[in-house]
Amino acid sequence: MSVFAGERLGCIRGERVVFAGLSFHIAAGSALTVTGPNGAGKSSLLRLMAGLLPPAAGTLTWNGASVTDDPEAHRRRISWLGHADAVKPGLTAVENATFWATLAGRSRPVEAAADALGRLGLGALLDTPGRYLSQGQRRRVALRRLLVARCPLWILDEPTVGLDAAAVALVEGLLARHLGAGGLAVL
Repeated sequence: MSVFAGERLGCIRGERVVFAGLSFHIAAGSALTVTGPNGAGKSSLLRLMAGLLPPAAGTLTWNGASVTDDPEAHRRRISWLGHADAVKPGLTAVENATFWATLAGRSRPVEAAADALGRLGLGALLDTPGRYLSQGQRRRVALRRLLVARCPLWILDEPTVGLDAAAVALVEGLLARHLGAGGLAVL
């Protein structure tokens, strides 16, 4: 059973203490929802969990071992979705998705990308360039990373921003299936 934990974490950004003494524990099949007002350090915490920022204090562990012992292994177990969608405007939806499927090491990246986009309700937009997609469509193209990477830990910074009610329900279903299969998530 996978366990992701942090003990007495601290974060400093621009010489300002963002948070200190923060601890968490997430077991397989569980999600942690991080809440708080703007500027409270939620995104900084998520970036720290993803290994994009080093902690100023404390330790992050996966199954009891420090993630700093093997940072590459930690990166391989994470699907990260930040504020930016990372959808290239000159590439089609399927080309954007294929890039991430290839990066994730999928054996048939074009098929994996098209399948993921279809599951996200974008099957009719496969050949549409990113610049012509709406904000919600771009967000769903970004969400396809969760489906093609097959990582046990999802770290999602405001994953439903820009989505309509149907797309939010779709994301909730994806999250429920991920957790039901023993995955972990931080939102």
